[in-house]
Amino acid sequence: MSVPLWIWVATVVGIAALLVFDFYTHVRTPHAPSFRESASWSAVYVGLALVFGVGLGIVWGWGHGAEYFAGYVMEKSLSVDNLFVFLIIMTRFAVPREYQQKVLLVGVAIALVLRGVFIFLGAAAIAQFSWVFYLFGAFLLYTAVTLAREDHDQERPADYKDPALVRLMRRLLPTTNEYHGDRLTIALHGRRLLTPMLIVMVAIGSTDVLFALDSIPAVYGLTKEPYIVFATNALALLGLRQLYFLLGGLLQRLVFLSEGLAVILGFIGIKLVLEALHTNEVPFINGGAAVAWAPEIPIWLSMIVILGTLTVATVASVITTGRRARQVGRTAEVRSTDPAVTDTSRR
Repeated sequence: MSVPLWIWVATVVGIAALLVFDFYTHVRTPHAPSFRESASWSAVYVGLALVFGVGLGIVWGWGHGAEYFAGYVMEKSLSVDNLFVFLIIMTRFAVPREYQQKVLLVGVAIALVLRGVFIFLGAAAIAQFSWVFYLFGAFLLYTAVTLAREDHDQERPADYKDPALVRLMRRLLPTTNEYHGDRLTIALHGRRLLTPMLIVMVAIGSTDVLFALDSIPAVYGLTKEPYIVFATNALALLGLRQLYFLLGGLLQRLVFLSEGLAVILGFIGIKLVLEALHTNEVPFINGGAAVAWAPEIPIWLSMIVILGTLTVATVASVITTGRRARQVGRTAEVRSTDPAVTDTSRR
């Protein structure tokens, strides 16, 4: 089923309206949001995504509705992992907490535009070349292996490097190292200079392009409908600002999130390869004919794998971090009460 142009236009306008609403109600006046504010608005955006999914299921059929919900859950879980890098960028650029909302909102707007381009390019490639699914699947499997092999004992800030676009801006354009409120440019000594606020916004937006390289193929592994891919990406990103402040220090407690995401991406990578085998046109695979024996993975199984993996990763993270905290507490208690340890430390 093709989606009418007016629905695309209405969806884009609605998303733009939400961004404008977010700016004028929360971001225009700089402030550090409280936990209550972040929690309530996170709930609003999640509720909005759920209502959208129900409406899509009623109008378009529950098969597409299930594809949307599976894609949304996966995009939301991937966005949580993205928050680690956003936190690193904010720390690296020393962004004052009261201005971080504006940085995230503009970064999300940039990411939405760039992801929209990627989604349409992906849809066009899939429509013309069915073998693209092989590439998507192989890339997701590679990403899954990379995530699973990450050294999670190292500090994440060491892994971050300024995107090429940010390095190019700093090389070609005059910039200042000091913040001037939330202004993006400032006139100084007769010259117009860029402030770190603009640089960090570009860093957030362009870094998200790297995340889109695995998230967009992953959603295409759950649905072939570009509209659903766009909707899941947009609605997952819209609540990202609130989620950033809501999770805060809790991000460090999700120690098995990357492993969980690795399992999900690996599963969807296999699903994409199997899907490519069903419509195979590559001459050196089965003589260019479709592979009839390749199993088909239904959407309900995909949802079970995604939700089940996230649940296991979250529970395991909470148990592990809780156990580590208790061990640290017992060690500190022993050191404070053991005379031998106390005497040794005094020497």
